[in-house]
Amino acid sequence: MKEQGNLSINSDNFLPIIKKWLYTDKDIFIRELISNGCDAVNKLQKLMGMGEAPHIKADEKFYISVVVDEENSTIEITDNGIGMTADEIKKYINQIAFSGATDFISKYQDKMDEGSQIIGHFGLGFYSAYMVADKVEINSLSYKEGAEAAKWICEGGVEFEMDASDKTDRGTTITLYIGEDGKEFLDKYTLRAAIDKYCSFMPVEIYYDYIRKPQPVAEGNEKEEETTPDEPVLINETTPLWLRQPNELTDEDYIKFYHKVFFDMNDPLFWIHLNMDYPFRLKGILYFPKIINQTDTLDGEVKLYCNQVYIADNIKEVVPEFLLLLKGVMDCPDMPLNVSRSTLQNDGYSGKMSNYVSKKVADKLVKLFKNEREHYEKIWDDISMFIKYGCVKEEKFYDKMKSALIYKTFSDKYQTLDEFIADNKDITGDTIYYANDVSQQSQYIKLFKEQGMDAFILNSEIDRPFVTILEMKEDGNITLLRVDSELSDNMKESDENASEAEKEAAARTNDEVQNLFRGILDKQELFVKVEPLKASSVSGMLLVSEEARRMAEIQKIYRERGQGQIADMFGNIKPDVTLVLNSNNSLVKGFLKLKDNMEKKDVTELICRQLFDLAQISQKALEPDDMSAFIDRSNKILELLMENM
Repeated sequence: MKEQGNLSINSDNFLPIIKKWLYTDKDIFIRELISNGCDAVNKLQKLMGMGEAPHIKADEKFYISVVVDEENSTIEITDNGIGMTADEIKKYINQIAFSGATDFISKYQDKMDEGSQIIGHFGLGFYSAYMVADKVEINSLSYKEGAEAAKWICEGGVEFEMDASDKTDRGTTITLYIGEDGKEFLDKYTLRAAIDKYCSFMPVEIYYDYIRKPQPVAEGNEKEEETTPDEPVLINETTPLWLRQPNELTDEDYIKFYHKVFFDMNDPLFWIHLNMDYPFRLKGILYFPKIINQTDTLDGEVKLYCNQVYIADNIKEVVPEFLLLLKGVMDCPDMPLNVSRSTLQNDGYSGKMSNYVSKKVADKLVKLFKNEREHYEKIWDDISMFIKYGCVKEEKFYDKMKSALIYKTFSDKYQTLDEFIADNKDITGDTIYYANDVSQQSQYIKLFKEQGMDAFILNSEIDRPFVTILEMKEDGNITLLRVDSELSDNMKESDENASEAEKEAAARTNDEVQNLFRGILDKQELFVKVEPLKASSVSGMLLVSEEARRMAEIQKIYRERGQGQIADMFGNIKPDVTLVLNSNNSLVKGFLKLKDNMEKKDVTELICRQLFDLAQISQKALEPDDMSAFIDRSNKILELLMENM
């Protein structure tokens, strides 16, 4: 039986494969070889199910064994699957371009159930062994009755040897004689880590043995310890959670799986069990993690599998951009093991998967909103930024989420748009006010609360574009205004009973005060209004035009992105700023009496600047120089007060 020969290599399809392996992590060899073992077992199980292997017991225990021999520098991967005859080795190994999986499916296609899968690509992935080995030996015995065992040896070139093998048990053993490039994998923990990475959920039980080098005993004793193998350890879970039915699983099952796979000490906020058969097959579980701080949002991890064989982490193309924080597993039987980002982008597969994930997330959130409103509100602060980002990015996602979008209010309630409008219709009509900085805008919020008015808290970066999207989606039926953009009539005392003379006098005072402030502050673009506010404790407020401010923010974003030409198209945007002085405030009353007294001109200027800075402080932080001037001025005012006591 002994023979020698050269591998049949078609350079058109072999060399690109070799190059691919050269540019792939070396540890991928263990995935390919164990996958081949799974493939061999799977083929035999299919044949048994079709009555093609009646001599094999129905309760046969199938397995894959990985044995590392540190002393002899070998790694053995053994399966008890279908095995190969000498002719099959020639066909599947020597003719490198041939795929054993394809041939098997073609031969038995009419007898296989719809959806049956063969994992491996034996004629191709096998050669990844040479990334770590100088020599590879195959010993195999076919499942066929009366078959003879065969041995194949190749030392990395194109020459091979074949002979009879002394193997007596069905299946295949691949022995890797590890070279310099693969020495790291003779370490017990290094290879175990690689197997855990790629094979933790493969469908056939995988056992791991380690035989360490003989260790020298105490000095003076010439003998060495005998080589000692570890006990075989089962290292994979053949029926992972995502292949089971959701009604079979408890919350504890999902949470335990999450902690095991992702090493996250925090429990996930919620999860989604995926199960799709058309237009492509997909199973999996996606988790929405607890966000501890904003940097965590970059730490999502979606593991991609093909028939329980690990392919890659974080292939961003299969998950919508706004959901990249998700953690989970996705098993796609239709996806090749050697999937690449370019493949995903070119065949449209990623778009289909991404759309499906987006839909399932929206469906889950709407279900939580309808059936578990209290829990939904508790997690909203953690998820709202990403949900709103999704609404900005994807119109379909917004349309699905519209009814389940909720907003936190000044009164510490979470309400939908419709709920909020219904509660506040008589106060603010179709205008919805919002705060984007609760701390900085506390003065405005206080005024709202004092007048029994409520508003949204929209304080994340995504809320800037989201506000505009929300108005557009509502077809102009609502208006969103920041609390510092407009003074609601509810905050002012009505002047409907004032005489015409009183109104004219108020208008003259307003013009005089505006001219005075513009002159003293050297701000000719500043608008000033004197209004009787209901809250007498407030001396003044600054209001900034909503529309112009939004345009200025957009312009700023373009400049920060280095898109100055687009930003310049907006022109020189300066939002209108209006100072509202409260004529019911004692300080403002005193100022209005003092403003025409030329002998008190210095004091008038002092109070004018102080009123403006007090209004600024209630809206934003002062610049360092302005703050220094404000402090100096405050000290001077206190000195004047002391002098007049």
